[in-house]
Amino acid sequence: MGAAWRSEPSWELVEEASDATGRDVAALLVEADAEELRQTRNSQLATFVMSMLALDAVARVGLLPNAHAGHSLGEYSALVASGILDFAEAAHLVAERGEAMQLASEEQDGTMAAVLGLADSDVEECCDEAGSNVWVANYNAPGQVVIAGAPADVDAAADLARRRGAKRVMKLQVGGAFHTPFMAPAYERLTKALATAEFHAPDAPVYANVDAAPYDNAGVWPRLLARQLTSPVRWHQTIRRLLDAGCRTFVELGPGSALTGMAKRIERGLETLSLRSPADIDPLLESIGAGGDSDAPLAEGESLHAHERLVVATAAGVFKPAEPDCRGTRIAAGAVLGEVSGEPVRSPFSGTVMDYLAVAGERVATNQPIAWLRTE
Repeated sequence: MGAAWRSEPSWELVEEASDATGRDVAALLVEADAEELRQTRNSQLATFVMSMLALDAVARVGLLPNAHAGHSLGEYSALVASGILDFAEAAHLVAERGEAMQLASEEQDGTMAAVLGLADSDVEECCDEAGSNVWVANYNAPGQVVIAGAPADVDAAADLARRRGAKRVMKLQVGGAFHTPFMAPAYERLTKALATAEFHAPDAPVYANVDAAPYDNAGVWPRLLARQLTSPVRWHQTIRRLLDAGCRTFVELGPGSALTGMAKRIERGLETLSLRSPADIDPLLESIGAGGDSDAPLAEGESLHAHERLVVATAAGVFKPAEPDCRGTRIAAGAVLGEVSGEPVRSPFSGTVMDYLAVAGERVATNQPIAWLRTE
C-alpha cells in the first residue's frame, strides 16, 4: 500500500504516526494483507497516513488551497491540511475513531450498499419502506447514493431500489454500517478523545460532512466530528457549496481516485486531479501550472504562481525566523529570512515577504516551504 513512498522525504511522517498511536504504522502500510486492511481499525489509520504522505508532498512544493473538504475519514486529513489539527493529534484521533468504530461494528452487524441511477429522494423512500434499520449513509453524487444498516433491511431497500429503476445496486466490502445510528456505541470513546485534542484556527475553511457548510471556527469541530459518526456524508452538497464559493480545480490526495470521479459526475468540465503516489507529483504540478515562468529560478525555492515564490529550507531542523519580522517588507535576493538549526535561510528572489509558512520553533524538513514572496 505504501511501498512507493518509502524513499520519499514525506516517509518521516510514518514514524511520527507510530509514536502518536502506539502502532507499527510502517508495517501496516507495507506488510499488511487485504484481510488485515478490511478491519476498520487498520484501514482507517493506513488510509489517513497515506493521505498525509500525499499532503506533505504537495505542501513541500508550495500548493496552497483556498478551501478543504474530506469524505468521511478524509475529514481528518482536511483538518490537518487546513491547520486545525496537527498531524500527530489527528493520527491519535483517527486511531481512536477506528478502534471505536471497529468495536461498534462487532456489537451490531451491519453492511453498506451503493445505489446507482436513482434520485436521492427515491433512495430515501426505499429506506423508509424497507425497515427501521437502514438509512442513507453517503450522498456521493447525482445518482450515486450509499445506504447502510442491518443486512436484512439493506437487502430489502436494495430490492425496492431495483424495482424503482436503479441501474445497479452493489454491496460494499466494509466492516460495518458507517454513518448510521449503528455507530452510536463509538460516540463516547471518540468524544473523550476529541475533548483532549487541540484545535487551531484554520488557514482556509473546511466544509463539514454533516451539513456541507464551511467552518473557520476551530471550536465547532469536536461536535462536528462526533456527529459525523452517525450522520450521512453530504459530499454531493459539499462539492456544490465549493463550486458556489468559486472553486474550479479539485485535487484529491491519498490512495484511490473515487472522489475525482464523483466530482466529474457532479459538475462536468471541472479540472480534477489526484495524487496517489510520488509518480503523480510532477504531472500534478504541470497540470495546475505551478511551475510559473519557464525562466524562473527554482534552485532554492519553488514557484507558486507567475509572480509568487516560495523560499524553502535547505536543511532539516528547527526554524527560527529573522528579527525584526520582515513580513510586508521588500527584500533583495540573498536576504536572510531566518535560520534552521543555526544555518541561514536566504531568499534566492527579491520581492515582498507576504508571510511565513513555518512558525518559530517548528521542526521543518529539507525543501519545506518557510516563506512566501511576491515578486511583482
